[in-house]
Amino acid sequence: MEYLIELLKIVLPAGLVIYGMFIITVSFLKKEKEMKWVDIKTKNTELLLPLRLQAGERLCLLLERISPNNLIRRVNESGFTAGELHGRLIEEIRNEFNHNLSQQVYFTDDTWESVRTAVEQTISLVNRSYQEVAGDEKSLELAKKIFQSALAQEKDIIGQALRNIKDEIRMYF
Repeated sequence: MEYLIELLKIVLPAGLVIYGMFIITVSFLKKEKEMKWVDIKTKNTELLLPLRLQAGERLCLLLERISPNNLIRRVNESGFTAGELHGRLIEEIRNEFNHNLSQQVYFTDDTWESVRTAVEQTISLVNRSYQEVAGDEKSLELAKKIFQSALAQEKDIIGQALRNIKDEIRMYF
């Protein structure tokens, strides 16, 4: 029995010391892991933030370029018929959109959906306006119809998409 008590006098403090060392080591490793995680997140932010800003700029530019006012002024040439202008407008909108498809990875699904909807609504606006004029009329008639239809729209779908992009970019600042 005395032997057991002497053994406990030695083993119990040694066990407590080992347990204390274990707790300290686990705590230290946990803190190190957290510091590395913060460091990785900081570096990730440093790399991704400029890319997200650039993507936001590109999407804003896309939306500005496909707005009916800017699109018609840029694409319309004298001597075009309504049919030729229609084809060029649709081609230009699709090219702009396809050129910026990869930007969706930097934005939420809702924001990207608003951009996609703006593009589709603009194509729809051009198509509806084209149906109201003869294909061999001057391009000026189609341009007028597009402007009238754009002004008659209740919602500014391009403006809403721009606000969504800007709101999401503001979250990072």
